[in-house]
Amino acid sequence: MSTTAIVSNAFATQVAASDHAHAFFTDKLACETDCSDVYADIKAGNKDYLLLDVRSSEAYEKSHAITALSMPHKEINQQSFAQYDKDTLFIVYCWGPGCNGATKAAAKISALGFAVKEMIGGIHYWEDFERYPVNRRVNEAQQ
Repeated sequence: MSTTAIVSNAFATQVAASDHAHAFFTDKLACETDCSDVYADIKAGNKDYLLLDVRSSEAYEKSHAITALSMPHKEINQQSFAQYDKDTLFIVYCWGPGCNGATKAAAKISALGFAVKEMIGGIHYWEDFERYPVNRRVNEAQQ
């Protein structure tokens, strides 16, 4: 495909070679998951990982994804993770695309030697767009 014939804003810059694009997107998927995949795992009873809500404890209490545990990203350190085996897998989320709390948490968790993925979209996509069940100020799921 000749890039000189393309008159497009989206392709105004050089397109990555397919092997480069494949490596990039494969690496991206190694670090991310989405609400749909996490909810499918919950429905299937997959308990291979821990889902961590890394927002403040107050935000967690207001509303959080079912099965999620509270671990504010500011509290993630060697001491708070001493309770976990090194083969424990984690998925972290925060507010949504405009928040980097989950990215901060994932960086800390991976620096501690644990496998971690960020759930893109956060609680915003989970609750407001997908309408997946949440716990709200109670211990029972709200449908």
